Amino acid sequence: MRISRSGSISGRGSAVGDVADDLAHEILTALTPGASLPSEAELASRYAVSRLTIREAVKLLAGRGLLDIARGRKAVVRVPDGTAFSDFLTSLLHNDSKSLFDLIEVRLSLEVQSATLAAKRANRAGIAAIESALRGMQDNADAAIKGDPAADRRFHDFDVGFHEAIALASGNRILGYLFEAMSTQLRHGIQISRRGHANRGHTLYDTIAWHERILEAIRAGNARAAGEAMRQHLKDTENDIRNALSNVADQAT
Repeated sequence: MRISRSGSISGRGSAVGDVADDLAHEILTALTPGASLPSEAELASRYAVSRLTIREAVKLLAGRGLLDIARGRKAVVRVPDGTAFSDFLTSLLHNDSKSLFDLIEVRLSLEVQSATLAAKRANRAGIAAIESALRGMQDNADAAIKGDPAADRRFHDFDVGFHEAIALASGNRILGYLFEAMSTQLRHGIQISRRGHANRGHTLYDTIAWHERILEAIRAGNARAAGEAMRQHLKDTENDIRNALSNVADQAT
């Protein structure tokens, strides 16, 4: 039996899956975060299925991150987050280190665009957030270079925060969402690139210099320069990752 968008039933598919698909469409197109679904009884009547079928369909949608459910309460539409996408990226990078280059290609597309838009749209608060992240990198660089693990972690966090602040300053909510979803994987990529960065004779001060160029262009409202500075920074990061993975391969042979 298959349930159409109008709620009528046709002849194939599992009842749970079809109800879930139809409800997912309604959630994504007609409902807002925080809205409650109708009761199990109302949904069972709408789709002419059992309450057990509705319960299983709702659980399926909760597993997909679309609903929050609690005992004795109606299911509530969840605020979207990037958990499923983040889990997919984690699995991909864990099983194939070459996926790091796929991630860099995605970053080139997204972050060059976010830097370009930030230069055009960033307000005072957005620029202040980018500046704050850069100051965090600067403040922790010396101790990180001397081998302080806590300072090293903070440097990484501020590095990711710098890129996230630019995505948010772009004014494009989808860019901000995607960057948030990728933040754990970006941190992983940055850690690997740091090894290649050091192998190539560079320091954290070189990393800071790249970020300063990007910020200067955004502050100046120079969209072309901001995008190009981000592109060059990410291409340099790609070279660092390539170096790091090449050394690992050489040591394994």
